[in-house]
Amino acid sequence: MLTVMIETRNQEAELAQTLSGLVSAAVEGLVAEVVVLDHASSDGSARVADAAGCRFLAEWDIAEVLASARGDWILLVEPGARFQKGWIDEVLEYVALNQAPARFSPARGHKRPFLKRMVAKTPPLEHGLLLTKRQALSAAQSGLDLTRLKAVRLTSELIPARSLRVAG
Repeated sequence: MLTVMIETRNQEAELAQTLSGLVSAAVEGLVAEVVVLDHASSDGSARVADAAGCRFLAEWDIAEVLASARGDWILLVEPGARFQKGWIDEVLEYVALNQAPARFSPARGHKRPFLKRMVAKTPPLEHGLLLTKRQALSAAQSGLDLTRLKAVRLTSELIPARSLRVAG
């Protein structure tokens, strides 16, 4: 149903944190596969991905990866992002009834300070991006900037990856 894609470079601990949150989604039948797109990591990212049953790609072409994805929907998420309670049921319902791209809501206790939210652009995957495989392929082939996609805001919250870096 859903292919999760995580792009990483030397983020072993962050990758493990995000993957642990996907286990229950796989058990529920929401996540069909997880693909880790690596940029020459020299840490244990490959071991973490392998232990979690992910497809780990050290060399890849995004259009080819998307074309081979098992899920009808793609979830792009940063390593270190943490899904909050209730996200599985909401995403299951959303993908059954909708076709528009969607993003998670920012977790209440992990928002950037007000002034930073006002002046700095939000990183494109800070709140994840859920889109159909067809939309993702089209974006990859046309070079579409994913930051320009209009996306529905889900009520489920996601703690962004950067909050791990800030806290650490």
